[in-house]
Amino acid sequence: MVARLVVVEGLDGAGKNTLTTALVAELGSRGLSVGRLSFPRYGTLHADLAADALHGGQAGTADSPHAMALLFAMDRHAALGELTELGLTHDVVLLDRYVASNAAYTAARLGPGREEEVVEWIGELEFERLGLPVPDLQLLLDTPVELAVERAGSREEADPGRTRDRYERDTDLQAATGQVYRRLATAGWRSPWRVIGADLGVRELAELVVPPSGAARHPDPEGRPGKV
Repeated sequence: MVARLVVVEGLDGAGKNTLTTALVAELGSRGLSVGRLSFPRYGTLHADLAADALHGGQAGTADSPHAMALLFAMDRHAALGELTELGLTHDVVLLDRYVASNAAYTAARLGPGREEEVVEWIGELEFERLGLPVPDLQLLLDTPVELAVERAGSREEADPGRTRDRYERDTDLQAATGQVYRRLATAGWRSPWRVIGADLGVRELAELVVPPSGAARHPDPEGRPGKV
């Protein structure tokens, strides 16, 4: 990666898409090119298998937290070429969910007694074995679980073709996942983290993504990594 890699994490319905859209616009207004990618990448093989499982298909695959974690990990691995290209052609790569989401949801499903074990496993699997780039910064959008669940339900009502999946319908899982996310952020898991609320303005967020003292990076016209 040459670009600054920044991840927005949070629960289903936390407002990640709204936040990333606003950040892309703000960073663009500052003359920075932004590559954007969301996980899971619905419409591709592994993401669609995971979605089908979470809606009751794939012979009960969703009953296994580890099987679901592998599907989500393979979705990111399949995107490695796209991630690399985005990193070489933009100043910032902004991801809506990444490896920490796999760690948080899987740990929440397995419970506190296995959290350390599974978080370590997912980090080793995705970053070391599958070779995914480590983020420069992870932003946790810390939306109250009640609000996130309400938003997810509203999206379902507004779109007749959308049905909440097994994870989105499970309020207890969402609450447990939020707690794991906060512990990952507090521990600085795999990179620096910042926990943010809805009251933080997009200008302040943009300065977290690309600090004024740290210029974004991009290739020069001859293809060599450089700084602006």
